[in-house]
Amino acid sequence: MSLGFLSISAGATARSPLLDAALGGGARSEVRDGWEVVSSFGDPTAERSACIESVGFADLSHLTKLELQHDGARPFAAGEALRLPGGWRCPVRPRLDLLLAEPSAAAALRPGLEAEGRVCDLTGSLGALAIAGPLAREVFARFCALDLREGSMPVRGFRPGSVARTPGYVLHERPERFLVLFGAAYGQYFWEVVADAVERLGGRPVGTDSLPAIDEEPARA
Repeated sequence: MSLGFLSISAGATARSPLLDAALGGGARSEVRDGWEVVSSFGDPTAERSACIESVGFADLSHLTKLELQHDGARPFAAGEALRLPGGWRCPVRPRLDLLLAEPSAAAALRPGLEAEGRVCDLTGSLGALAIAGPLAREVFARFCALDLREGSMPVRGFRPGSVARTPGYVLHERPERFLVLFGAAYGQYFWEVVADAVERLGGRPVGTDSLPAIDEEPARA
């Protein structure tokens, strides 16, 4: 198994661990914020319709992922992520949080985190997929052991656990949209698992342009 994607040379374009699988499925990509990002699969209208009517999944591995080890009290409840400009702050364990943000927003958020404690950049070691649509929970039910029912996992809920038989995290970003994080080394496997579940439900892969921007305020459930 190649881990070449974990080493990014200065000035080089970063590649998602899911990119080869996406390109093999007909994806179109472009460089944004130093990352080669899947913008579409050739039919943006059909992609947006899938996210509204059934389910779509999109590679968001370009999101910055910063681990914060801190000694202070959190300004939010355990099990619930805190909304930040351009991203989220998620509680992993006591005194350990994970920041998820668009690269452009992360640069502004990082100094505040560093003032609280030790920051470690996990961007290259974690892949990320958004799963969106009215059938999103049905997709997870096919490979995820976490209880994602509304009563157990409302909007802004964040849970670590077994996802496709690997350690992962799930964030409920907004009604009918979840973000799942997993080890980057499992990228190809994870793509295949999610693609199979989505396609069996009539959904499809979608580009990032078919999803609302991360800085759009999610509605409360």
